[in-house]
Amino acid sequence: MATRRANWLATTLMALALAGCGDSGTTLTAGTTTTTTAVVTPTPTPTPVATPTPVTTTGVATFTTLDLASLANYANPVLPAYYDATVTALDNTPGDNAITDRIATLGRVLFYDQRLSINDSKSCASCHQQASGFDDPDRFSTGFAGGTFGTAHAMRLGNVRYYRPGSMFWNKRAASVEVQAIAPIVDAIEMGWTPAAGGTAALITKMAATSYYPELFTFAFGSSVITETRIQQALAQFERAMVSANSRWDTAYATVFSQTAPNRGLNTPLPGFTAEEDRGRQLFFTAPNAGGAGCSACHVAPTFALAANSDSNGLDAGETIIFKSPSLKNVALSKAFMHDGRFATLAAVVEHYNSGIQAGPALDNRLRGPGGTPQRLNLSIADKAALVAFMGTLTDTALVSDPKFSSPFRQQ
Repeated sequence: MATRRANWLATTLMALALAGCGDSGTTLTAGTTTTTTAVVTPTPTPTPVATPTPVTTTGVATFTTLDLASLANYANPVLPAYYDATVTALDNTPGDNAITDRIATLGRVLFYDQRLSINDSKSCASCHQQASGFDDPDRFSTGFAGGTFGTAHAMRLGNVRYYRPGSMFWNKRAASVEVQAIAPIVDAIEMGWTPAAGGTAALITKMAATSYYPELFTFAFGSSVITETRIQQALAQFERAMVSANSRWDTAYATVFSQTAPNRGLNTPLPGFTAEEDRGRQLFFTAPNAGGAGCSACHVAPTFALAANSDSNGLDAGETIIFKSPSLKNVALSKAFMHDGRFATLAAVVEHYNSGIQAGPALDNRLRGPGGTPQRLNLSIADKAALVAFMGTLTDTALVSDPKFSSPFRQQ
């Protein structure tokens, strides 16, 4: 025990300065083969400072399964070679909140803790469930008082760090993952800490009275002081650590990836794919004027996060709001699609882009056909099914089963 404590005392913490969950929606107004040596994604490195360790971690041991002497690796995941500078350029991690194992571990606890709701009934994970790709299997999530909330479906969280400029929620109203992280907590329907209920000050008082949060905040930040900023930092770090790079598509693409090949090898047939899946891949990465569906123009590989310059997808006629989209990783695990969850199947989503795009002032130019009218792909039944099959290859079973992203609680 003395050795463990000495090891803790020798550990340093990356210094930080500033840190989602559900969305209530109430304000919605490239073929050669090269090496596949793995690389580690670089992250901004704050100045390290000495970090005292809690004298005791009795509360942490009582309530969680965490081993603070042997932390999960959140800060330096080993990623495929194609997660190179072209990907890190899209990383929305701010320089003052680079991921550290200690703070991300705190974020894991916060993400799963139902005590962060006013009546101990809801957590971030209630609406972002790991087995569903950190999505909600229901179209609309249930708030702390039991009713469903808003008009927006909870978003998948995998690869959330690779959307620039980093604005969050479907309508991009939050400037960052950090800003977004606190919003569900203070929402009147989601978790309940409204000004009338005392806001985050009352929540912090509640957290400080637990046996484990003073220990965890001391472990993560060097002092037991709980602040809204620290809560935001920790939740944002845990969510940005949810990097998806272990789908069947990733495994196959790693064998053909080349920085010097046309389109980095993305147009190369992939080993292990069925004929249908590879036809779907071809359609996904080929522009409509070349006989494809052009999906990759907006859903950018290898992260499959949305291109920052994407405009409206023509879901409704006359649409002026430009909605963002989560990464397509684990999209086949979802049960509801689009910002309002109106489609129940991926086949319905494909049909929208095939024949249902509506005209509007914000419609993305990539979705316009001759004369600026909404495009009509006129895909065959087989091609539509192939696109659905391809999206199934983006399922990352490693992410949805990784213990370091699961609940750490023994009891709630």
